[in-house]
Amino acid sequence: MGNSFGCITPHKEVRSLQRRPSKRRSTKSPSSSPFNDSSSSSSFLTRNRSTKKKTELTREDDLLLQQQAMAAALLFRQHQRNGGADIPAALINRSTSVVYPSPAPKKQGFARSSSSRHRSGSDTLFQPQDLLNSQEPKSIEGIETSHFVLVHGGGFGAWCWYKTMTLLEEGGFKVDAVDLTGSGVHSSDTNSITSLAQYVKPLTDILEKLEDGKKVILVGHDFGGACISYVMELFPSKIAKAIFIAATMLASGQSTLDLFSRQIGPNDLMQQAQIFLYANGKDQPPTAIDHNKELVKDLFFNQSPSKDVALASVSMRPVPFAPVMEKLSLSDANYGSVRRFYIVTPEDQAITAAVQEVMINSHLPEQVFRVKGSDHSPFFSRPQALHKILVEIAHIPPK
Repeated sequence: MGNSFGCITPHKEVRSLQRRPSKRRSTKSPSSSPFNDSSSSSSFLTRNRSTKKKTELTREDDLLLQQQAMAAALLFRQHQRNGGADIPAALINRSTSVVYPSPAPKKQGFARSSSSRHRSGSDTLFQPQDLLNSQEPKSIEGIETSHFVLVHGGGFGAWCWYKTMTLLEEGGFKVDAVDLTGSGVHSSDTNSITSLAQYVKPLTDILEKLEDGKKVILVGHDFGGACISYVMELFPSKIAKAIFIAATMLASGQSTLDLFSRQIGPNDLMQQAQIFLYANGKDQPPTAIDHNKELVKDLFFNQSPSKDVALASVSMRPVPFAPVMEKLSLSDANYGSVRRFYIVTPEDQAITAAVQEVMINSHLPEQVFRVKGSDHSPFFSRPQALHKILVEIAHIPPK
């Protein structure tokens, strides 16, 4: 990921050097004591500071290991929920690289966001202890549904929701984060996906198995917006609310490709980052879109912590091309009957705020929220703020 990765080396203890006073040339008076010796006092304080700093850095390393292990555990749990198919060896290797990161540099501690802005005290860097020391959650009693289904964007997977999943579950919500076909740890080859129905099948399977009378809150990010729109048309009675996070919100007869190539215009950074794959030969249409690893940080994670960029760099997979080209068929009776909410990400370089406003104005949702200071991935850059909005939407009463 370009400059996201620095040289990672083990911590080396910094020792304070002290010259011992010579017995032959001692100038101390008989009444002198170590507590009156300024050089001894200085050395004593230096050693204490060094030991304290070493302890703090060791604690930070432990927290980082806990957080990455948490991400891997959640990802494995979702894999089990989604069928438990064999995980390809390449994906296992990627996963273990997240669980066992190299120690951070001595003076760095937790990796910081590349953003130059100051973070507000209300949304500090997400750390494992935040899960236990978070603010008192709202009661989920009496709400229409406490079941969230999180749908990732193109190239992402269920792994991207690990912070959001944990925060919601700590608040008593039930959460499913789905790996769409060919994404995350799903075993299918991305290049073999030929339709939107095939791509979203893991999502439709969840709703088909939902008990009668039960509803969910669908959350879609990026291309996941088109995916949840497709499912809203199929299962309107099973969806209480649909939340679009920096997501494609389309009209009937429109494809995601239409939106970006015709109505919005080119995104130079996006075009530079895209790498088209041709599994059927260069004389045939592309089968998938990959991303230049050196540009994804600026495109998707320009405000996100480096540790999450690292997680993404070993977890992102190509986006199947056929679903991006497919035009949606949406009706007022089905899709139009589901309550829609939109969450804008103002610092987004992939689907810019201007593009998001065009979609909002063209297909007015019930309410619009903004995650101040968020890049394209608020689940990484502003997890606490995103969580607060999701809970607020969940508590909006039925009409």
